Amino acid sequence: MEVKIIEKDNVITALLKGRLDTSVSQDVATQLQPVLDNAGKTIILDCKELSYISSSGLRIFLTVRKAAAANNGKVIVRDINNEIRQVFMMTGFLNLFDVQESSTAE
Repeated sequence: MEVKIIEKDNVITALLKGRLDTSVSQDVATQLQPVLDNAGKTIILDCKELSYISSSGLRIFLTVRKAAAANNGKVIVRDINNEIRQVFMMTGFLNLFDVQESSTAE
């Protein structure tokens, strides 16, 4: 699992690549600390190259959302694949997050 963080203007983007499962979730949570440190900004979780998300991964997304809400920030989940969209639908995450495709995102 790879995480790349890009900060530009008032937007912080986390590019997620690979499988976000239990075995890597602690490492990913640590790598996303700069995102949490900037939770007052617009946060984009770019999932274009995220192939899988487990319940541990969903918890990380919730942690980011809670931090942003507490700091008047905004979270956009971008470019989820159909499998992850199904997980988001089943768990209610589609109602919790602003899910966008690249062409409609900022």
